[in-house]
Amino acid sequence: MKKTNRAWRRLLALAIATVVLAALGTTSAFAQDGLPTAEDFMTLKISIDTSWVLLTGFLVFFMQTGFAMLETGIIQQKSTVNALLENFIDAGLTALCWWVVGFGVAFGADNGSGLFGTTLFAPGLEVMNQTFAPYNISILTMFFFQFAFAATASTITTGAMAERTDFIGDLIYSAVIAVVIYPVVVHWVWGGGWLATQGFYDFAGSNVVHTVGGVIALVGAIMLGPRAGRVWGKQPRPHNLGLATIGTMILWFGWYGFNPGSTLGAYGQGGVIGVVTLNTTLGAGAGALASMFFQYFRTGKWDLLTSLNGSLAGLVAITAGCAFVSPLAAIIIGTAAGVVVLLAADLIESLKIDDAVGAFAVHGACGIFGILAIGLFAEPVLTTFGAHAGKGGLLVAGGSADILITQAIGSVSTIVWVAVTSVLMFGLLKVVNRLRVNRKADEIGIDFYEHGASIWPDILPHIDDVPVIGGGVAVSPKTSPAAGD
Repeated sequence: MKKTNRAWRRLLALAIATVVLAALGTTSAFAQDGLPTAEDFMTLKISIDTSWVLLTGFLVFFMQTGFAMLETGIIQQKSTVNALLENFIDAGLTALCWWVVGFGVAFGADNGSGLFGTTLFAPGLEVMNQTFAPYNISILTMFFFQFAFAATASTITTGAMAERTDFIGDLIYSAVIAVVIYPVVVHWVWGGGWLATQGFYDFAGSNVVHTVGGVIALVGAIMLGPRAGRVWGKQPRPHNLGLATIGTMILWFGWYGFNPGSTLGAYGQGGVIGVVTLNTTLGAGAGALASMFFQYFRTGKWDLLTSLNGSLAGLVAITAGCAFVSPLAAIIIGTAAGVVVLLAADLIESLKIDDAVGAFAVHGACGIFGILAIGLFAEPVLTTFGAHAGKGGLLVAGGSADILITQAIGSVSTIVWVAVTSVLMFGLLKVVNRLRVNRKADEIGIDFYEHGASIWPDILPHIDDVPVIGGGVAVSPKTSPAAGD
């Protein structure tokens, strides 16, 4: 016991000494006379904010892993290699497209129209030391953070269109989303465009990211058509709920970069970050519980997948208003989203639209709801900027319908832009026969047809590996089919 105490005392002393030395070193680095200057404090601000934005950007990028695991777990086993490659390569493709064109369209200087940016294309060394005003981060730091967001939009789409999309078609539509469809909406809201000047609020992307991704996913699923053998009213069973759960937990974890990171700085932002983090947590928890209980009342079963989607629904819905509403409102928004996601999924199914992972229900429907919810619950003490600064939502004491009207205009405008451009994009792909994979893939599986691979070759062998007997007749392997196959 005494040895343990001595060890702890030594560690404590070492820690104190390290802090003192670090402080002395920092002081000497500030100025020759040991006193920090205003320039030193600005350097410190930039360092803190840059570190914060990069760290949260890394978390947002890690969400790509969550999307990949969630989608892979929900879809059929014979399509998982295709889903994994699409999720992975979309990130790489988006990085290049966002650098060359997308970032400039989103955040470049406006040409006066309020519709798109005209500078900052392929940013490089020439902007290395330039700050992204009014924040204490560099333009290149902002590029990375926003790239992680951009990658999410096309990834949402791949989930709805899983198991039957031509791989070349996936690459083409992902590039178009990163170059045109997504960055235009970003400019409208975050790049100083026309919606920003109207006082539209979307703190971290319920509209910019999730509504955009959800609407593209819906249009894509409609134009693509259902998977072969799809039975309406009964979704194919997920082949691996373990992967789906891991993916959802990664997404929830990554959301702490998505929302708190959207403060775009930590220096002096402690209070805001705290509110955003708390509301994000409450929204997710309320969504998960609401979906779980609502589904239990409908089926008498405690459903895991429903709970997973409920948490994501709560996260999507609170993303726009996490910096503008109270914790109680965050719970209300998350709870409502947990029900909205199930009702939206039922509606999509009744319309015979095959959304493989429920992408529109989670991201589209709940993204739209989250945007409108700001108009209901915004707190005057939190709406500190824009044309509606100091105003409250319709259901808040002293509030009005002003914010709600602006939110509705912004949401409808986004839906129209995305729907029209998506129809054109997918329509052209359909014309050149690059939207839906060859029908042969429906027979042998898209993993075999597009990639010549199987995620579990010992359970689901490749068709070329099936042994052939004397007369050249292939013998089907005795395998245990995955649920939903």
